[in-house]
Amino acid sequence: MSGHSKWATIRHKKGALDAKRGKIFSKLIKEITVAARLGGGDPDSNPRLRTAINKARAENMPKDNVERAIKKGTGDLEGVDYTEMMYEGYGPGGVAILVDCLTDNKNRTAADVRSIFNKAGGNLGESGCVSYLFNKKGILAYSTGKYTEDQILEPALEAGAADVAVSGDTIEVETAPEDFDAVVEAMEAAGFVHENAEVALVADTNIELDADGTRKVLKMLDALDDHDDVQSVSSNLEIPDDFDFDQ
Repeated sequence: MSGHSKWATIRHKKGALDAKRGKIFSKLIKEITVAARLGGGDPDSNPRLRTAINKARAENMPKDNVERAIKKGTGDLEGVDYTEMMYEGYGPGGVAILVDCLTDNKNRTAADVRSIFNKAGGNLGESGCVSYLFNKKGILAYSTGKYTEDQILEPALEAGAADVAVSGDTIEVETAPEDFDAVVEAMEAAGFVHENAEVALVADTNIELDADGTRKVLKMLDALDDHDDVQSVSSNLEIPDDFDFDQ
């Protein structure tokens, strides 16, 4: 899972620094709206909505924005009807990629995602072509510059985490999806500040490319993540501990 967690952490930091707040809010509003539409507007009984609200809080989204998105989902306010779409395919070097989207125009989104794959030298595949390689897991990432593995290990396992491991400058806490919220809350209550936390599709095994191939895949993942309709991107790219993201 280290490849996913490293890219997610870098993406999170990048998003916080490069004035993409409006785009981040737009994606979170979509997720909150759909979660409320599918499971109701009470986060206590709707885990997907609760997770989306926690993400919104982590990004400092105003409470009014969250409440409006919930009301659009429950029908109390007029809103756009979004459809969930999952695209699967291969990037440079045969890296498996999953793209989770929420869209109000399936034809537009499909064409845009296909274009990004093609421009990067990848190709979209049929449904199921790579999804079998991934499982849904909760992932929390902590900086080794702030904490040691020993500091994170015991409270994380006591909170219900399934595993704790160090990869480069990141301490990764893995949870079952149903335990994610409880672990996040327990770790925050204990005073630990994560760099990134999400429920994501994580590959069982990763593949490693050379530096040039890795950069090509990361550029493709960035392009997908930057699309307005894309909610999350997962891949089985293994990023070496000594990889220079800034080069």
